[in-house]
Amino acid sequence: MSLVEVTISERVATLTLNNPAERNTLTAPMVAEILAAMDAIEADPGVGAIVVTGTAPAFCAGANLGNLAESSEQSLGSIYEGFLRIARSPLPTLAAVNGAAVGAGMNLALGCDVRIAGRRAKFDTRFLQIGIHPGGGHTWMLRRIVGPQAAMAAVVFGEVMDGAEAERVGLVHRCVDDDQLLAVAQEMAQRAASAPRELAIIVKQTIHDMADIDNHPAAVKRELDPQVWSTRQPWFAERIAALQQKISSKK
Repeated sequence: MSLVEVTISERVATLTLNNPAERNTLTAPMVAEILAAMDAIEADPGVGAIVVTGTAPAFCAGANLGNLAESSEQSLGSIYEGFLRIARSPLPTLAAVNGAAVGAGMNLALGCDVRIAGRRAKFDTRFLQIGIHPGGGHTWMLRRIVGPQAAMAAVVFGEVMDGAEAERVGLVHRCVDDDQLLAVAQEMAQRAASAPRELAIIVKQTIHDMADIDNHPAAVKRELDPQVWSTRQPWFAERIAALQQKISSKK
């Protein structure tokens, strides 16, 4: 049985962690399959966005506890690659969190550009509760997304958030009914994938770069070159022509 399944439809690759008996924990074999799957997805010019999810009942229950008991910098780094590889992707990424996202599994969701949660989702950092310091950039990612108070409540005070609470604090973009989760995530990803692939990659990088820009004039300057570049691309002329034709047909 494959530990990671990939399906492609409408230019969206859906990467599904597929070890439900172990709640999709990040083991070395699963991480190896994630890396191979991501390499294949990014090499496919027909893919414009990625949805990450898990086979029910969990999204990803974190690292294998037995492996953690014998961890080292090297072994932890190897497990981190399961979510860091996805976090490094130049393509737009969306996590469809369908169940428990625990520890490193929560990192997997945090590393995606956008998170959509089902109502039965559970976001549980759990590091302190099992006596281990957070890792993999967990505190940095969480604090950056939800702010210091919500991050402290989750990490130090052990607050576990369901989908609705995660939406309230801004951890997820939307909370939807469980039976609609994958369809909503894929539909949203399709909108990103419908843009020219190279353009979406550059826009994603621009948004990341804005974290280091603290004033509006600098932001205008940062966007200017790629905006001019985009107007010189063949897709721009094609899409403008199509829009003008659509407008003319309504007159």
